[in-house]
Amino acid sequence: MPRRRQAVTIKHVAADAGVSLQTVSRVINDAPNVRPEMTERVKASIEKLGYTPSIAAQRMSGSRSYLILALNDRARTIADWQARRGSDWVDQMLLGGMLKCAEHGYRMIFELVDTHNDHVTREINAALVALQPDGVILTPPHSDNPLITGLLAERKIPFARIGSLGEGGGIPLIMGDEDAARQATRHLIALGHRRIGFITGSGEYALSQWREDGWRAEMAAAGLATEELCQPGNFSHASGYRAASALLALPDRATAIIASNDEMAMASLAAAADKGLAVPRDLSVISFDNTPMVALGPTPMTAIDQPIAETVARAAELLIAAKRGDAIPAGPSVVLARLIERGSTAPAPALAARV
Repeated sequence: MPRRRQAVTIKHVAADAGVSLQTVSRVINDAPNVRPEMTERVKASIEKLGYTPSIAAQRMSGSRSYLILALNDRARTIADWQARRGSDWVDQMLLGGMLKCAEHGYRMIFELVDTHNDHVTREINAALVALQPDGVILTPPHSDNPLITGLLAERKIPFARIGSLGEGGGIPLIMGDEDAARQATRHLIALGHRRIGFITGSGEYALSQWREDGWRAEMAAAGLATEELCQPGNFSHASGYRAASALLALPDRATAIIASNDEMAMASLAAAADKGLAVPRDLSVISFDNTPMVALGPTPMTAIDQPIAETVARAAELLIAAKRGDAIPAGPSVVLARLIERGSTAPAPALAARV
């Protein structure tokens, strides 16, 4: 039987270079006050032995843990996983965060926390004590939960807040939700739509209001009415179906709907079908998020593509920079969403009839 090759450890490097473990750790971590000749000797041993620093070795310096902790909403995430709805928010979050962390020799750890739990502070405290992360990434609705942001600020742990303007500390990052809603509304107006309905998201999320604000602003700029055309939703399929049904039951019904997420957009398609309306001939639909469910469905849907991976990557990058002591840009970092045109939007029915 061939002998299994023994993994090279920091001890092997220290022995080969003839230095202490602490010295090797300081070289790995680019610590100051290491003599150039000592640095060269350690790096030569690392190269010769093919050593890859582990997080444990990096943490020996005591200044950094080389871990970024990302928190997501437990209830909604588990519900999506169990229902197998095809939402890829978590996938994109991991893609952006993990790859960016790896570029800097970091690792990202993903945890689920229930923002409504009375024990949320205790849960997060336990994670912070166990992991000692160099920074924390918060996603909505955690981004604006004062219990969570207050705890992180009190413990002086850098934290990034996605979908938040950052009131009360932290590093805010937004995806241009208001502008994206304006893009979607402009696209429909250019197609001749005048009765453009809007389905809101959950009030727990600041971005829900930003999206509604963008729709209202663009409708006002075009001199179009919004009365009765805004219906409440909470990101669920059921709420989207109720809202779309209400918009399609108006005496002067909506000829287009902008839904604040993909699930409610899919529900809008179902509500239209139940009323005998064809998409996009009789009704145009635009969604937010652009997850696989809308791109690969029977009617590929025009959607606002949310740059989740890029935003989480930027959050990780800023946290790592903050831990190094680098200056962080003032104000929210913006990673802009964009409109992807597909087959669920077409000229308004009245215009199509004249052509």
